[in-house]
Amino acid sequence: MELLILEHRLRVSSVARAGLALCTHALVKLAFLPSRTRCKFFSLTETPEDYTIIVDEEGFKELPQSEHLSVAEATWLALNVVSGGGSSSSSQPIGVTKIAKSVIAPLADHNISVFMLSTYQTDFILVRERDLPLVMHTLSSEFTLLRVVNGETVAANSLGVSNGFVKPKMVKRPVVHPLSSPSNMFCVTSLDPDTLPSVATLLMDVMFYSPGAKEPGAAGEDSGHIRFFSFSLIEGYVSLVMDKQTTHRFPNNVLFTSASGELWKMVRIGGQPLGFDECGIVAQISEPLAMADIPAYYISTFKFDHALVPEENIQSVIGALRTNESAGQ
Repeated sequence: MELLILEHRLRVSSVARAGLALCTHALVKLAFLPSRTRCKFFSLTETPEDYTIIVDEEGFKELPQSEHLSVAEATWLALNVVSGGGSSSSSQPIGVTKIAKSVIAPLADHNISVFMLSTYQTDFILVRERDLPLVMHTLSSEFTLLRVVNGETVAANSLGVSNGFVKPKMVKRPVVHPLSSPSNMFCVTSLDPDTLPSVATLLMDVMFYSPGAKEPGAAGEDSGHIRFFSFSLIEGYVSLVMDKQTTHRFPNNVLFTSASGELWKMVRIGGQPLGFDECGIVAQISEPLAMADIPAYYISTFKFDHALVPEENIQSVIGALRTNESAGQ
């Protein structure tokens, strides 16, 4: 397999709800007017707490500085795993579980923090730019390392890393953060970028003004409905994550759907904000799912992490993760 190091230098930031109005002009431009900006990597995710923005340096220039805008200190690089030979089958796990053993776990073993963004098209593993030499050393035995430079894909240089890194002893990584599963059912979808102007008003309403329709049904401690919506426009491809009720607002045949019409349930990770320095959070979730061959999408945000698993697997997933949590205590 090949590991592609994209050329985007990314910033991760959070906009408080109280400051959203100050950023709306910039966010509309980044999401719906790509021809008016040089930004090639933009993602906006709304959670109950705030809005997380992942954007390249050109896009970051568009954001107004404000007391309501919090920016992670590091610059991040995006990694993308490319399967060679087209040998993957539809029965294989998708999303973060397919890279849990080959990428996520080794990086956690080397104490490298990652920030995940799964989209309809692919999975982006964000690592701090300063960690790239160790990342390349860690993954070079499993992957052909490539790098995008000025739009061209070339072999990645070693960045001066050769020997001297000692692989740490493998340690068990129990789930140490509280887990919850909201009542929402989610769709991971996309649309033809050419249709984006025709639904821009609707998307702006969903992104900035709508509180969201509450799902009927389940009640209980971990079953409350939450507000969650994610929009990404990355190198011309659109990805959307929204609850099932929101999809009903879109015209027929605009959103891409799978043949199975699959719905996803969320596992939300964290009781208090997770921060950016703790390592192994994604591994704690993705490894048990990979062992059970359960596909998952994974979206990190400024304060919490979110895994999406098939609706029919949610109870077994929660059970497996909590068993793992108890085993580590």
